[in-house]
Amino acid sequence: MSSLTQMHDGYFNAVLFDLDGTLVDTAPDMVAVLQAMQNARGLNAVDYELGRSHVSNGALGLLGLGFPDVDIDLGDDLHVEYLERYAEMICEDSRVFAGIDPLLDLLDDAGCPWGVVTNKPEFLTNPLLEALGLSGRSACTVSGDSLPVRKPDPAPLLLACDIAGVDAYRAIYIGDAARDIEAGLRAGMATIAAGYGYITEDDDPREWGADIIAPDTEELAQIVLKAVNLGS
Repeated sequence: MSSLTQMHDGYFNAVLFDLDGTLVDTAPDMVAVLQAMQNARGLNAVDYELGRSHVSNGALGLLGLGFPDVDIDLGDDLHVEYLERYAEMICEDSRVFAGIDPLLDLLDDAGCPWGVVTNKPEFLTNPLLEALGLSGRSACTVSGDSLPVRKPDPAPLLLACDIAGVDAYRAIYIGDAARDIEAGLRAGMATIAAGYGYITEDDDPREWGADIIAPDTEELAQIVLKAVNLGS
């Protein structure tokens, strides 16, 4: 796969986004759930900024941060409690990242399909997108339980391309975690690392192997629009 910067303008005709930390800023709600669980047990709540940097690791990642002395797995009581609490406040303070909505508007106006591929389970993904007015606009949505495998396996990205009716090699995948970039590369897609997302201090997007890193949503929009021949 050639680098995005080596492609001719207009080569790409579809854009897929990771959800948490790339398309939508879900940290306010996801960290709040963890803090509420800690407070309910008389524990000091995790610092928001520290929690924010771990949101891309999902509920288990946040629980591991907030309850480091407890082994927590899928379906454990703490995990179930977290998901139930989060489902009740799925979009209280979550918002589409500033600068993303105008990008989506331009893609929509040009008939360029865009979609979402996330490891978030469907029962959380769909209500979140619905609350934000995105569910009826995206060409495809693939959640963490849409298939037996999740990212970094490329299968969810390939399924999204099939649903959207596009070739993977002409699609771009954008994400804020190493697993996103690995999945995109394994799917044969061009990849953009969302440097503005939820990235811990010991993680370096330059080591993920992405075609390009977008440090903020403004630069992301410029990169994407040029790649799909909508920018100068």
